[in-house]
Amino acid sequence: MNQIDHDRLFKELLETFFTEFIELFFPAAAQAIDMGHIKFLQQELFTDITAGQKHQVDILVETRLKGEPGLILVHVEPQSYIQKDFHERMFIYFSRLYEKYRLKIIPVAVFSYDQIRDEPDTFELSFPFIAVLRFHFYKLELKKLNWRDYIHHNNPVAAALLSKMGFKPEEKVRVKLEFLRMLARMQLDPARMELLGGFFETYLKLSREEEEKLYAELGKMDAKEVATIMQVTTSWHEKGRIEGRIEGRIEGRQEGAVEAKRDDICKYMAARFKQDADSVLKKAKLLNDLDALDRVLTELYSADSAEEARAILWDAVGKSI
Repeated sequence: MNQIDHDRLFKELLETFFTEFIELFFPAAAQAIDMGHIKFLQQELFTDITAGQKHQVDILVETRLKGEPGLILVHVEPQSYIQKDFHERMFIYFSRLYEKYRLKIIPVAVFSYDQIRDEPDTFELSFPFIAVLRFHFYKLELKKLNWRDYIHHNNPVAAALLSKMGFKPEEKVRVKLEFLRMLARMQLDPARMELLGGFFETYLKLSREEEEKLYAELGKMDAKEVATIMQVTTSWHEKGRIEGRIEGRIEGRQEGAVEAKRDDICKYMAARFKQDADSVLKKAKLLNDLDALDRVLTELYSADSAEEARAILWDAVGKSI
């Protein structure tokens, strides 16, 4: 099983939607920062000689404050695992960055692990007779956030991070559904859609039974909204579908991709138009070409009635014979 590259996923998400991230979670800072001047700097690598370790700063942004001369830095550090004395590490990063750049720095820590903890957001050094240092940083503990508080935001970062927020196991289907609804409302370009979809599904995967429940929920919704959701889903899966077909040809897995697409058609027609899945599958099995199945599924999204949906499938089968 491949290990999840948490650093890469969060770096791609937060660099692509940096402004939206700051606006959503740190509105006071967003009001002060000039978002028209955003420059991502090269990752910094620091060596801890005492511990014999190397540490890399994940996201470092050069920007400025509105109405003020000079530049500032924003350092965002995603943390995917529990680490003792992480608050001290944040201070070390801060001090090394300040030593190099001599600029004001806004430090931000994003805790994404699944346990609920109270992470300190300060690092202090003091004596009974003098307070030497009090370092403070922004912190975002995702598992403490209630996902329902973010589903009405038209914010791509909120949508992606629903998968890392606090929800009960029995709420997974609902979380996925609300994620899809958010994407449908935002109507982003395919590349950003793919990024958000890939991030979300890395952290929240539905079982086959849960997928069935999702399709059943879609069947209860407004037809136009469902059509938009399905088009969005097709858009972000398109690249993965093509890569899957290439892999299938190389490793003999093409039939698996065809079966999966037939299954998608059956589930959609059963959920959206209350059609008998077995009878639909009998028809779909007469289609063996993945491109033809893709065209059928795409056309089904715009169908307004069960009769129209059946006609689309039946017509495709007729042309293939």
